[in-house]
Amino acid sequence: MRKFMDQDFLLFNDTAKILYNNYAEKMPICDFHCHLSPKEIAEDKRYKNITELWLGGDHYKWRVLRSNGVDESFITGNKPDKEKFLKWAEAVPDTIGNPVYHWTHLELKRFFGIDKLLSPDTAEEIWQLCNEKLQSGELTARSFIIKSKVKVICTTDDPIDSLEYHRAIAEDTSFDVKVLPTFRPDKAINIELDWFGPWIQELEAVIGRPVDTLEKLLNGLKERLVWFEKHGCFISDHALDTVQYEEGTYEEADTIFRKALKKEPLSQQEVRKYKSFMLLFLGREYARLGWTMQYHIGALRNNSARMLKSLGPDTGFDSIHDRNMAPELSKLLDMMDSTNELPKTILYCLNPRDNEVIAAMTGNFQDGSVAGKIQFGSGWWFNDQKDGMEGQMEALSQMGLLSRFVGMVTDSRSFASYTRHEYFRRILCNKIGTLVENGEYPADIDRLGQIIQNICYNNAVRYFNLSELVG
Repeated sequence: MRKFMDQDFLLFNDTAKILYNNYAEKMPICDFHCHLSPKEIAEDKRYKNITELWLGGDHYKWRVLRSNGVDESFITGNKPDKEKFLKWAEAVPDTIGNPVYHWTHLELKRFFGIDKLLSPDTAEEIWQLCNEKLQSGELTARSFIIKSKVKVICTTDDPIDSLEYHRAIAEDTSFDVKVLPTFRPDKAINIELDWFGPWIQELEAVIGRPVDTLEKLLNGLKERLVWFEKHGCFISDHALDTVQYEEGTYEEADTIFRKALKKEPLSQQEVRKYKSFMLLFLGREYARLGWTMQYHIGALRNNSARMLKSLGPDTGFDSIHDRNMAPELSKLLDMMDSTNELPKTILYCLNPRDNEVIAAMTGNFQDGSVAGKIQFGSGWWFNDQKDGMEGQMEALSQMGLLSRFVGMVTDSRSFASYTRHEYFRRILCNKIGTLVENGEYPADIDRLGQIIQNICYNNAVRYFNLSELVG
């Protein structure tokens, strides 16, 4: 029986151990998609205790606690932080098979130097040890980043954001990690949602003029694209919970936009036409700017109307969508590709059923301009666990080029979550090591090591043209 989480954790053959220990372990990180707070990085936030760091916004842990019968007052409510932590300590031993068990103990070990297993028996001691480090100033927002060897961070930002904290970070010569914005225009696209009208009003306040026609909206978004590029942005992101495509004209999209501003009801066809028009417009703008476009596909959000009303969106009540999307996605990408205006694109799917669909789709629009122009993104959200990562890599390797993969992202709001890159790298090395041990790929360790290092970091640097930025 192997010891829990020893130095060979998730490495089940000799080749995997060599690849991880000699090639993967010490590689830097390019975190090109996350939800970290640029304000907390700019201010180098100090956490008052482990609850604030761990449980303050972690939907994975919130879902575990709810499933374990914990009252919401201990999750998002006003119970004391220590009581919330003790509830988490009670739940952890029951998370067998859940990746949060591994993540919890990797974070304790790598950042706090704690090898003990979290449980009700150890909770008091671990509470004290973690808080001593946090309160001493040894572990701050920036120190988590530095300890993890992160070179580039791309936060997720609304087009109306001032980007003031990105400017502050860039001007701080004491911190050399590049923290750059990502253009996330979902609120400009999701015309059917209640917050569309209020967001347009916020955009008007930012650009200083009315936005009462489609032309004015497009011009306003162009201004914000320039603003983001001025602050180093090179990547966009879209939450395409469902991929919808419906051909329509500029005039139709303008009419639909005006109807929405008047709060007139829209048909599903009108919503599809407007969204399709906007996605094509923005995709072509990204291509013009040389940016990369990300599509995160397949979330079914805010399933509990009761909890949406109580807590708002993004509080852990989302799940996996099962709507088919291949024809619409193909048409959307083809419309940009047909005029040579398809930007570099990363496609992520939340439903593992769609792994082969996405892996095959990427091959349709490669054009030889850059290796892996259309990428199959890493296992995302419900798939950033062992089976999910292995499934994504298996589909990619069999239908595309795993060696050109741009690798893992944290997709997290927690500064302690950088151990997920270690988790990913161990799984990657074990997968490739298994191919070698099974006689399915030659034991050319130098070549294999280069492939591993490329997936861990180098491919992303080349793909995003970051060589000068990271030195």
